[in-house]
Amino acid sequence: MAIHPLAGKPAPVDILIDVAALEKAYYERQPNVDDPAQLVSFGTSGHRGSPLTVSLNEAHILAITQAICEYRASKQITGPLFMGKDTHGASGPAQRSALEVLAGNSLETIIQKDDGFTPTPAISRAILAHNRGKKDRLADGIVVTPSHNPPADGGFKYNPPDGGPADTDVTDWIQGRANDLLRAGNRGVKRIGYDAALAAATTHQVDLVSPYVEALTAVIDMEAIGAQRVKIGVDPLGGAALGYWQKIAERYRFDLTVVNDKIDPTFRFMTLDHDGKIRMDCSSPYAMASLVQLKDRFQVAFGNDADSDRHGIVTPALGLMNPNHYLAVAIHYLLSHRPQWNKSAAVGKTLVSSCLIDRVVESLDRKLFEVPVGFKWFSPGLFDGSVCFGGEESAGASFLCKGGTVWTTDKDGIILCLLAAEMIATTGRDAASWYEELTGAMGKPYYTRVDLAATVAQKNALKALKPDALAATELAGEPITAKLTHAPGNGAAIGGLKVVAKSGWFAVRPSGTEDLCKIYAESLRSEAHLAAIKDQAAAIMQEVFTAANA
Repeated sequence: MAIHPLAGKPAPVDILIDVAALEKAYYERQPNVDDPAQLVSFGTSGHRGSPLTVSLNEAHILAITQAICEYRASKQITGPLFMGKDTHGASGPAQRSALEVLAGNSLETIIQKDDGFTPTPAISRAILAHNRGKKDRLADGIVVTPSHNPPADGGFKYNPPDGGPADTDVTDWIQGRANDLLRAGNRGVKRIGYDAALAAATTHQVDLVSPYVEALTAVIDMEAIGAQRVKIGVDPLGGAALGYWQKIAERYRFDLTVVNDKIDPTFRFMTLDHDGKIRMDCSSPYAMASLVQLKDRFQVAFGNDADSDRHGIVTPALGLMNPNHYLAVAIHYLLSHRPQWNKSAAVGKTLVSSCLIDRVVESLDRKLFEVPVGFKWFSPGLFDGSVCFGGEESAGASFLCKGGTVWTTDKDGIILCLLAAEMIATTGRDAASWYEELTGAMGKPYYTRVDLAATVAQKNALKALKPDALAATELAGEPITAKLTHAPGNGAAIGGLKVVAKSGWFAVRPSGTEDLCKIYAESLRSEAHLAAIKDQAAAIMQEVFTAANA
C-alpha cells in the first residue's frame, strides 16, 4: 500500500470541504432512482454516502426515517426513540430532517439538549437503560454518523431495542421500504417543519451525557484511576466524545488533559491519513500523529473516532498500539480482573482478528466465539451475558459490567480507552508492558491487510467457494489445519475464505463497495513468514478465480 507523501502531516487548506456547499448539496440534489449508487444501501454500519455524490441527501434521510417509523409500527415498538449525531458536516442537517419525520409520525423522540452531540455507545446505553425490566414500550435508536469517514461523508444507522447494530433482516426491510419511498418521490413520507418538530410534545431535549458518565463506575474502576492520579491525554479528534471526556475529567477529578477541544466540520486540525485524506481513524498512526507526538507527556493517551465507537491507545514505549495487540491485552486483563464474570461466558472476536487472542483465551481456559466481520454478531451475547467481550480488528469493542451484566451492545471506544488507564492504576503497568509479556510467552504477531483487484464475477466465485475445492494442504510450509467459509462460532457464512495453520493464517473477503478483495494475513513467527503467507494467499485466490473461469 503506497503511503501518501503528506500522510501524518497537517491537512492543507486546499483539501478542506466547503461546509456551506456540502449543506446546499444535501438539500438541493435529488437522487437518480435508476442509479443503484444513489439508492439507500445499508452496509455493516448503516447507510453511508455523501451529499456531493448524491448518495446521502435529504431525500435519503426522509425515506429511511419514514421506513424506520413503519418498521417500528410493524414490530409494535412503542417506546421512545433515542437519536444521536456526531460532528460531521452532514450530521446536523440529517438529524433535523429525521426529526421532522419522527415528529410527523407522532413518534416520541429523545435528543441531546442544546443541539449537542451524542456518541454511539451513549445511545446504546440509553436504550438498554430505558428497556431494563420492561416488556412493553421498548425504546430503540438512531445514530447519525459515518463513523471515521472523511468530512464530506454522512451516515445513518438504526439500533433496535437490544441496543446493538440492526441485523440484516431489519436493515433489508428498512432499505427496501426506503427505496420504495424514494421511487415514489417520498410522497409516503409524513413530515412537519423543523421548528414545529422541535417544539412538538413528542420531542424531548435532555442531558444524555450525565447518565452515561455516572454509570461508568459499573464497568470501569474509576476510583482506582482517580486515586492513582494516572496522567491521561485525550484527543477526541473533533468528535462527539469531547463533552463526555470533559465531563469525565470533572466528575471523577482525573488528571486528564483534552489536548484538542476543537469542533469543526472541516476537521482542519487533523493530520492526513495514509492515503492523503482526512479521516478520523483513531487506529491510524497517520491520523493520530499529533497525539502520538505527545506520548511522552502522559502515562497513557487515547483518541476516539467521530461517533466514539472506536479507540486508539498511545503508550510511551510503543506509540499507537495496533488494535489487534491492544484487544489481546484488554482480554487478558479483563479475564484476570473481573472475578464476577461467569467463567462460561465466551470471548468474541472476528475471523480477521489476531490469533494472539485465540492463544490468550486458551491459556485462561475460556471459550472463544469467532464470527464474521460485523459487531452485530456479538450484540445478543453481550445482551444476555453469554459473551463477556466482543471485539473487532478495526478497533471496536465492548464488554460486560464488572458484575457481569450488559453495558452496551454496540462498540464503545470510551470504555476501551478508560480500561487502558485502569490497567495502570491497578497493576502499575501499561498496555505496552502487558503486550510485551504476552508476546514473550505466546509469540509475537505480524499482521497485514492488502487489497487484491477483483471483478464482480471473481468476487462471486469467492462467495460461492466450498472448502473442499481448495487443493492446498500447506500454508507457508505448515500443514493447513482448517479451511473455513463459515465462522466456527456461529456457523454464519463469512462471504469468503479463511485458511489456518499452526503459526499463521489468512482470510480473504470481497469488498461490498469496490472491485477488490481484501486479504488479511498474520504470522506468529516472523515478517518473512508473513510475506510467504500473503504471497500464497494471493496465489490461491488466483487459482480460485481461474477454476471458476472468473
